[in-house]
Amino acid sequence: MEWYVILSKLLGGLGVSLSIFLITLLFSLPLGLLLSFGRMSRNLILQNATKVYISIMRGTPLMLQLFVVYYGPYYIFKIQLHPGYRMMAVYIGFVLNYAGYFAEIYRSGIQAMDKGQLEAAEILGYSKTQAFLRIIFPQVWKNILPSITNEVITLVKDTSLAFSISVMEMFTTAKAISSSQSSMLPLIMAGILYYIFNFIVAFLMERFEKKLDYYS
Repeated sequence: MEWYVILSKLLGGLGVSLSIFLITLLFSLPLGLLLSFGRMSRNLILQNATKVYISIMRGTPLMLQLFVVYYGPYYIFKIQLHPGYRMMAVYIGFVLNYAGYFAEIYRSGIQAMDKGQLEAAEILGYSKTQAFLRIIFPQVWKNILPSITNEVITLVKDTSLAFSISVMEMFTTAKAISSSQSSMLPLIMAGILYYIFNFIVAFLMERFEKKLDYYS
């Protein structure tokens, strides 16, 4: 098989990897923020429930979580799985997992802020919500951005775990071609594409971080 044919097939798989990446970020970032609020809540039930959730998401393999999300409805509730649910299970598993990691990053950033800023904002007439969104959160976001960037780069590589429930993302495609052709070339090409993907993500995050310098 010619290299350009392999590349075209890998780019098809890259499209699936990209969709997993984007959907995960789109939903896990806001969900992580909500979880961080629950983790810091004065309501002990909510605080402990969130703490347990985050502990499970961070303490068990993502691959295992994908198995539970995909096979759980059938083995637990005897629900017949629709073929289209396979991709949805990947999205759900990734979002739930990464939200747990982002929650702890948000929490550490919020708790590191000086409470005096919030009190000063309230004196100036801001509500707690307005003070958080306009004053506190932009500073928190800047401070946690390096940690967020690390998780985002890890997410690029973790998209390959979708193979565990037979989703044909780029790594699965490369592995299938490599096996059928008895060649390492597809895997090498996939590695190069992963590197380019990560390089672009790191570059964009760095540019975004520089735009937030005015919060220094």
